[in-house]
Amino acid sequence: MPIFDVRQSRRAAARAAPHYTDAAALQREVESRLLDSLEYLDARVPQVVLDVGSGPAHAAAAMHKRWPKARVIAMDVALPMLREARKQAGWWKPFARVCADARALPVAEHSVDVLFCNLCLHDLEDLPAVFAGFRRVLRPGGLLLCSTYGPETLVELREAFAGDTAPHVHPFAQIAQFGDALMMAGFRDPVLDRDLFTLTYPDLSALMRELRALGATNALSARRTSLTGKGRFDAARAAYARARDADGRLPSTWEVIYAHAWAPEAGTPIREGGHDVAAVPLSRIPIRRRS
Repeated sequence: MPIFDVRQSRRAAARAAPHYTDAAALQREVESRLLDSLEYLDARVPQVVLDVGSGPAHAAAAMHKRWPKARVIAMDVALPMLREARKQAGWWKPFARVCADARALPVAEHSVDVLFCNLCLHDLEDLPAVFAGFRRVLRPGGLLLCSTYGPETLVELREAFAGDTAPHVHPFAQIAQFGDALMMAGFRDPVLDRDLFTLTYPDLSALMRELRALGATNALSARRTSLTGKGRFDAARAAYARARDADGRLPSTWEVIYAHAWAPEAGTPIREGGHDVAAVPLSRIPIRRRS
């Protein structure tokens, strides 16, 4: 059984679309820090920029403003998010919007100069395969900028529900796993960093409302498909209450991992399953014929 229910993730993102921007203060801060990394491009002007998991496309709009002559594409798996993105596109030379899955990008090979991906990888279980797809569409020397949640994210919520038999919080990749996945896909010179953010809430219900507004609900295949139940929720509320800070508010930890890396030069073997896969034209294979 797969770890994540992809359809549930898509449904949650679609439901969250109208309210996402209002709730996404942390996500916008991470997006801003990731956009600052575009300085690694120096003075180069990209021709094609792809924002994977764009949500309402604030980052795509910022990159379109930065490079008005570039072709900017906002891509998201949830169509309602792309409807919200239309508000950012503007009426004059709007950027493109494409509904597609990050695991199967409908983009030509070696056609993208910058691939931007902010906080949409946490419910994709095969990171090396996803990064291999990113490498496929990037031009040689193209820049990948991405972020994801680390394992300390929502650690207080995870511990509060520890007494329940069903899982409530996703397993997030460690920074070493994230870096290994980039290397396995063949990216070169990866640089990784991390931040820890602490948000506070008056009670557990407020935190849960914000997670729903973000579309960050439980999409684990092993989740309980029925309601959690008042007894379980009250037990979690009581467990979480023990973590209140000096102001009487509940803390919520969010660990964010950032990475930038470069697509390898042309001719570099593709890596699949951690092994180099070389493509050799049939005409270059010597054939010995016996009479």
